[in-house]
Amino acid sequence: MTGPAEPTVEALRQRLADFAAARRWEPFHTPKNLAAALSVEAGELLEIFQWLTPEQAAAVMSDPERGHRVHDEVADVLAYLLQFCTAVGVDPLEALAAKIERNELRFPVPADAADADEGVAGASGSAVGAPDEVAGAPENVTGVNSNVDDQPL
Repeated sequence: MTGPAEPTVEALRQRLADFAAARRWEPFHTPKNLAAALSVEAGELLEIFQWLTPEQAAAVMSDPERGHRVHDEVADVLAYLLQFCTAVGVDPLEALAAKIERNELRFPVPADAADADEGVAGASGSAVGAPDEVAGAPENVTGVNSNVDDQPL
């Protein structure tokens, strides 16, 4: 016997729309309000990790109470993001795919492993995917294709 089907983005968007409609919340679900709510929920997710060391942050999910909070906040962030996308007519999967494609063009894979290690670890040795300079000045990153006008993920 098989279990219930995996939820799809479209099915979740519809459930959220139906939930809001049943409660007559649509007038409040404006792009501005939904963007603000999304920001608040993202802040609540960040709050769980605020002031933790990298080691403590990596262990958050092993604590059942904090792990549950992370799950709830991720759900809240995703719910508001999907509702925002519905309000403004953005397909979130298409938007993400297009963004990844632009980043692949903007940040080409380095030709050799030494460049790859430097591009991933950055000067600080952090493993966030790009040097610390990316957030402030992406054009300073070695190997950036400046012909693609966009911000990194």
